[in-house]
Amino acid sequence: MPGALLGTDHIIAFLLHHFYLLYASLILFSAAELITGLCLMAGFLTRAAALVSIGLSVVLMLTFGWQGATCIDEWTMAACNLAIGATLMLGGSGAFSLDSALLARKPALAERGWFRWISGALPLPMRSGIFQKFALAVFAATVIFNVATYNYYRGSVVTPFHGGPVSPSEHHLSLTDGVVLPSGAVRFHAYLDGGTPAAPLDVMRAALKSHDGSVLELWDGTALSHLPASAISNEFAYDRFAPGQFGLRAQMGAMATIKLPAISAAATIGNHRPAKLELRTVNGKAFNIAVSAE
Repeated sequence: MPGALLGTDHIIAFLLHHFYLLYASLILFSAAELITGLCLMAGFLTRAAALVSIGLSVVLMLTFGWQGATCIDEWTMAACNLAIGATLMLGGSGAFSLDSALLARKPALAERGWFRWISGALPLPMRSGIFQKFALAVFAATVIFNVATYNYYRGSVVTPFHGGPVSPSEHHLSLTDGVVLPSGAVRFHAYLDGGTPAAPLDVMRAALKSHDGSVLELWDGTALSHLPASAISNEFAYDRFAPGQFGLRAQMGAMATIKLPAISAAATIGNHRPAKLELRTVNGKAFNIAVSAE
């Protein structure tokens, strides 16, 4: 979900909130890949299968390009498959395809426009000049989409190489909606939107600080590891925030509203005007959010 392009992250989030749709979509997507692949290998309805293959490739490239070694192979295969699909859509299938065998068995199909559009046994029903322009447009669209998405994810085209809009190695927390409740408890929304899914993020320390940097309230690893279940409201049933052995633990893509209970009376907003909440991870990286009274 983090780093997915053109709003596809919202689609993924919607599916994660509706398991029955997620389950159905996984089956349908896998079935589409299987059927399309079989049609392309056999040369059956080649152009229609190639067009579906292009659509599948575009979806994969928009959703799987950012996670480094975990998913860059998916992006690479999809980028190659996009070019292959475009080529087969234009050129059709070979003499030993099922499309050609079907045409040999039923020559009348050559006069059917729909057959020429969706199979690969015959050239597309276009004049030579129009086909040339169409082929160049498909070629340009394929190259631009492949190169532009790679440049966005990793650079090396018109910009230097970079780690991507979302780091595939270093965890990153986006913190929003920070408030200090009248009781002194702190509530905030956290989203682990960067880093490797191969390892969780561990928050070892949370501190509520005033404008001058003095600590008003401190939750150490022991306090975070003993947060009650009611203090963490996860948005997804899969990757989650949860108390860990040494603090607060989160899996890649986890999103939750978290409430840190007041330990002392020092954090009331009226007396000390706290300015920010700081979360510090096991590797010493700090993430901050401004907080205000509810």
